[in-house]
Amino acid sequence: MANRINYYKQSIEELEKLPKTGKKPSLLLHACCGPCSTFPLTFLCPHFDVTIFFNNSNIYPSEEYYRRLNELKKFLKFFKRDYGFDVKIIETSYKNDEYNLDLEKYANQPEGQTRCFLCYEKRMNEAFKYANENGFDYFTTVMTISRQKDSQKLNEIGEKLQKSYGKTRYFHSDFKKNKGIDIAREMRILYDLYQQLYCGCKYTYEKGLKKAAEKEQK
Repeated sequence: MANRINYYKQSIEELEKLPKTGKKPSLLLHACCGPCSTFPLTFLCPHFDVTIFFNNSNIYPSEEYYRRLNELKKFLKFFKRDYGFDVKIIETSYKNDEYNLDLEKYANQPEGQTRCFLCYEKRMNEAFKYANENGFDYFTTVMTISRQKDSQKLNEIGEKLQKSYGKTRYFHSDFKKNKGIDIAREMRILYDLYQQLYCGCKYTYEKGLKKAAEKEQK
């Protein structure tokens, strides 16, 4: 596809510009679950002092939300044990009904269109705002690890938000590239992390139930 930017290459170039000595720059990482955080943390932690921001009121139902949050916490314990990085997590309030008010008019759209882009931006905006107000040097999101999410769009959103906030810089990424998605899968299996079967929102919930039923039949 023409005019697609190689954000993996751009991320490597940005890492090369970081100071090689002294205190690591701080980075606030929006994360949606344990499996999606695996490779991004191994990629980022050697270069940044990483804090995770868990603001995912899009996830439905509440049982699914807390399951994903708890799996993330479980993984962070393994990550500290095996990689030596103590990654803190900031949790926001779960407000699914309120969150969906902006998305409801796009309820009948398939995945990967306006509803999803708005969902990305709502969560990234809240996290970026927190990063900017709390003195983080950088912000990024794990969502570019997913094959179902458009990394071009996610990075465009990040660049737009950086212009809005000014202090905190956006760190470009395409975590699925250069075998990132394969490493993430291996880590998920190694740590026996729950692998969700749908993106998370109530608009894709039925799709998840169907996948679960098909899995049971195999």
